[in-house]
Amino acid sequence: MLPELGHFLLILAAVIAFVFPWTILYGVLKGRPAFTGLWRPAVLTVFAGLTLSLFSLAYAFLTNDFSVTYVSENSNSYLGTFYKIAAVWSSHEGSMLLWIWLISCWTTLFALLTKESEEVKAPAVASALLIIGLLSLFLVFTSNPFARQLPMVPAEGKDLNPILQDIGMIFHPPLLFWGYAGISLSFAFSIGCLLRRQLTPASLNSLTKISVIAWGFLTAGNVLGSWWAYNELGWGGWWFWDPVENSSFIPWLLASAQLHAFLLARKRHKLCKSVLFIPIAAFTVSLIGTFIVRSGVIQSVHAFASDPNKGLFLIAITVLMALPTLILFARNAVFFKGDTSEINAYDAAVSMAVMILSAAAAVVLFGTVFPLIYQGFGLGSLSVGAPYFNSIFAPLTIAAALLISGFTLFRQRAAAVAAVIAVSAASSAAIVFFLHPKEEIMTAFAVFACAMLFLSLITEALIKHVGQNWFAFLAHLGIAVSMVGVIGDTQFQQEALVRMGPGYGRPL
Repeated sequence: MLPELGHFLLILAAVIAFVFPWTILYGVLKGRPAFTGLWRPAVLTVFAGLTLSLFSLAYAFLTNDFSVTYVSENSNSYLGTFYKIAAVWSSHEGSMLLWIWLISCWTTLFALLTKESEEVKAPAVASALLIIGLLSLFLVFTSNPFARQLPMVPAEGKDLNPILQDIGMIFHPPLLFWGYAGISLSFAFSIGCLLRRQLTPASLNSLTKISVIAWGFLTAGNVLGSWWAYNELGWGGWWFWDPVENSSFIPWLLASAQLHAFLLARKRHKLCKSVLFIPIAAFTVSLIGTFIVRSGVIQSVHAFASDPNKGLFLIAITVLMALPTLILFARNAVFFKGDTSEINAYDAAVSMAVMILSAAAAVVLFGTVFPLIYQGFGLGSLSVGAPYFNSIFAPLTIAAALLISGFTLFRQRAAAVAAVIAVSAASSAAIVFFLHPKEEIMTAFAVFACAMLFLSLITEALIKHVGQNWFAFLAHLGIAVSMVGVIGDTQFQQEALVRMGPGYGRPL
């Protein structure tokens, strides 16, 4: 009975989340408070329904209710309690329900805890509810997690995939979906600002907080996922460039670009259009990634489903959400004019950072979806692998490191600048001369840029203490550490094919 209740609550939440936003937006556009105020009961009802629905699915796992197909396919009675809970989001249906629920969590927290006015909250909440509604309808019509297999109930479940029985499975998906849910709310907030044709300092502050938290969850999810893949599957290298991995990496790049755009939007009232457009792009890419993961159009060890019908539904959702929003942005972007004063070095550096991160996201997106486009035109099969991504991503990373170090050293004394450049050049020459990397020229540039970045950050931290942005310091220091790992892996990695068997390896 409980699975039927969970199914009913999911349908109820889907209907409310899909129907009410139109009434709320009508009230916003026509100035009808009676309709606008419906966002409060709507968001609370949807959150309660999805929460109880998710808990009913979790209860089915904990009680070994194998009459539910999703439970019997992903668990058994001998599975540990923590893995039974993780099994809720181990496959397509449950992970989709988790994502939808987390979007409702973000939306409810925004509605209840922020001090924004109703004219700000109402359109943002309505837009977020519409996202929840469309994704919930997708779940109801194509991927019901509460489907029964009656009367032939198996005595035992098939067990959770052994690869998924890892601590990474417990934490990685929730962290990543928290980030995706935050991007969804940023997208909804951008729609609200575009509808109102204004971006007040208070709204900009709220959007910044949402984006920073979402970026933090995305970062944690990607790092944990990368570690899990390396630890469980044994992949060497610093990134495998798998299409599903790229699907979470692209939104992270765009979220990073947005954080840099906020620096100018808040301090100098510049790039206001960018801080509204980037969430639209990031959410659209997230939906495209969902299509890649759940449609089966690209084969991947990370893929959840392989049903073309699900892919068509997801494409329809992507078009329904992205196309009207892009048209709205094109029509109303003119109302978000930024400061037209002279551009200084700070403006130029931050703008370049936004451009580099956006270009990196575009490069990864193109390499990920191009095989789909190529196959869609009937030209055959095509794969885009690491050589393409590395050949373009590496120069962009070097350019980003030099940009950060250059701007950091711009504020230091000439003696400190000269010392950093000298040590960086010496380090680059020593690495190439003594260790003989595979690609000497590229390695020389990469080591120089990495050393410049690391030493410039340390120099600034030692000299400047008042007003030091330690968040930016740690983030940029992480880039330097990552570059060290990438250089070491790509230039000095050694592989060997070794035959093993009885008698091999014995001393002669």
